[in-house]
Amino acid sequence: MFLDTFKGLDQDSIKKMLSIGPKWAEDIISHRQIVIDIYSSLLRNRDLKNILIQKNIPYGSDPRHVLDIYQQADLNSPAPVVIFVHGGAFVRGEKDANDHIYSNFLTYFVRHGYVGINLEYRHATEAPFPEGSKDIASGVAWVVKHAKELNIDPSRIFLVGHSAGGTHVASYVMDPNVRPQHGHSIAGLILISARLRADVRSDNPNAGGVRTYYGEDSALYEFRSPLTWADHLDIPVLIAISEFENPGLDVYASELFHQVSTKNWRSPAFIKVPKHNHTSIVAHLDTEEETFGRFMRSFMSEVSTSIV
Repeated sequence: MFLDTFKGLDQDSIKKMLSIGPKWAEDIISHRQIVIDIYSSLLRNRDLKNILIQKNIPYGSDPRHVLDIYQQADLNSPAPVVIFVHGGAFVRGEKDANDHIYSNFLTYFVRHGYVGINLEYRHATEAPFPEGSKDIASGVAWVVKHAKELNIDPSRIFLVGHSAGGTHVASYVMDPNVRPQHGHSIAGLILISARLRADVRSDNPNAGGVRTYYGEDSALYEFRSPLTWADHLDIPVLIAISEFENPGLDVYASELFHQVSTKNWRSPAFIKVPKHNHTSIVAHLDTEEETFGRFMRSFMSEVSTSIV
């Protein structure tokens, strides 16, 4: 086993995780539920008594324009902030998959001195391209506007997107046709198992969601894909994938790695989280397993140090 992979899980759960991994893509929905159940059981025992949580704060006019705020009870100086955007194949998914996931992502960073924001956005059925990224823009603008009262350092905003959430945050930062005219307010970008290219390949289990968000005209997909605009990435990025991904997401992550490396003549931060899958790569945060979390914190620390 690699370093501390699956640390804290019982042997039965480890066996299930190892069994699911190689056949992850054969039944993503049921495998995802197994992973959620395993890590929810572990996460329900974490101590949250020193973490203040404000739920469903509106940042816009739509009922889904809400966010949750996580911060230390004794926070006494402006802190960097992590904004997390969940996935869901564009047509489903909530900022709270249940009482433990995805709040675990935010509570992990709060324990390490960050303010955490869990951002909700509209589904593609009501808000097709590019509305998902516009929701991200509205949420980020709200955080910047309220930075002082939230004790947030607005120069150290880290935007994290998982799966389809990664699509929305990548377009928000990179696509000049989508990005706000005044630019973005992000110090660093973390893309976790992100869908960076729109495709409806036969092996894509979420092809229906891609059509719903990007439209039926596949001739537009290349222009609308975040990868097309990689040369416009103007901030540090960390690209993360799991060993067992939804089909194609690891390939697209590799494409982005190559494009950014070629542009900067220096490779960006990249990690392939061993033995984990598309769901557990985020579901395991705030457990005893530290490898991926430590890697992200190291990236953020390096970015923060470079900010004058």
